[in-house]
Amino acid sequence: MQYRVLLTGWEGCSLTDLMIRQVWLNSYADFQSSGYFQSDIQRKASLAILDCKSGKLGVNISRCPDCGHIEVHNNSCRNRNCPNCQAVKKEIWVDKRRAEVMDSPYFHVVFTLPHELNPLIYCNQKLLYGFFHRCCAETLLELSADKKHLGATPGIIQVLHTWDQEINYHVHMHCIVSGGGLTPDHNIRKVKKNFFLRVEVLRDKFKGKFLAGLQSFFQNSQLVFSASCERLRNSYEWSEFRDSFYQKDWCPYIKETFNGFGNAIEYLGRYTHKVAISNSRILSMDGQRVSFSARGRKPNEPRRTVTLTNVEFIRRYLMHVLPFGFQKIRYYGFLNNRYKTRNLKLIFTIQGHQRFKEKYTNLSMAELLKAVWNIDIHICPECGCCNMQHIGKTYGSS
Repeated sequence: MQYRVLLTGWEGCSLTDLMIRQVWLNSYADFQSSGYFQSDIQRKASLAILDCKSGKLGVNISRCPDCGHIEVHNNSCRNRNCPNCQAVKKEIWVDKRRAEVMDSPYFHVVFTLPHELNPLIYCNQKLLYGFFHRCCAETLLELSADKKHLGATPGIIQVLHTWDQEINYHVHMHCIVSGGGLTPDHNIRKVKKNFFLRVEVLRDKFKGKFLAGLQSFFQNSQLVFSASCERLRNSYEWSEFRDSFYQKDWCPYIKETFNGFGNAIEYLGRYTHKVAISNSRILSMDGQRVSFSARGRKPNEPRRTVTLTNVEFIRRYLMHVLPFGFQKIRYYGFLNNRYKTRNLKLIFTIQGHQRFKEKYTNLSMAELLKAVWNIDIHICPECGCCNMQHIGKTYGSS
């Protein structure tokens, strides 16, 4: 009888896809003794990465009735900060969003906050991340409602990211915006070709909203000031700090239209369930250092190699663990969760069709693996028969 333990579960990844976990195995104890602060949610994320697909979270066992071969699949942690657990979630999310298409161009807009705000944002994450979401959405919706621009309510999907290519702290928002929307009289209005909002209009509106909100938080004593921004407790220091941002260029980034909404959603899917760095970018590692690839700092520059100590790598990675319960993906406009079903029904009625249907609804994990990655867990890897049977499971010890 053959017996095989699959360390990587059923998602089809190899041992090379567990390299980030190996950094934790090598150096998490060193990180803990280094004196860096860890929040409860960061500690939970670290423990999930360490336990993911290790067998500690339980296993599923399958057996071939023909040759007796046994497969043991180690369970994954399903933590949203784990680099090994996002592929299935991403495919299901993309499938659901694709079914919400309206026939119009779609645009990718990125809002980025000045890096001088980083210390203040980091010690007020839940408050300012949520406010950042709201400012981006209000900017896009208020300008879209103006008949000079679109005169309709578009559909908006927003995804918060907090990292750059070197996994430093870099707070920005990815937005997919429909180039069409619902008018107040329940019709559809669409943009013709180019994006319906000028960059400078977006910039000024967003900057004004964000800085006005910061001032309100300060006046109402809602902000926390850590050691790195302690001086801002002083009202004179705060005023000088706030006013300096009016002189900066908060230029949003707008990409060209996508060739259809399906492509836009596939593109955004790369961002929605992404963590700070993927296993595929790890070039080499040892007990002390890890090297990974990063895009060039300017367009058309070649990729470069970044090398960090394992402890510094873990520190940077954990900076991007979001506060407990915080929703990094949010929906606005006609995709607002409260009215989405009603709005989409109206849009599909006006269009005369629903362009895409959900493909993965109610599929089992085995069926999803077959549909997306052509992985058939019923096929025995030893004799090739198609009758591998699930014979049991164990649960991890908590």
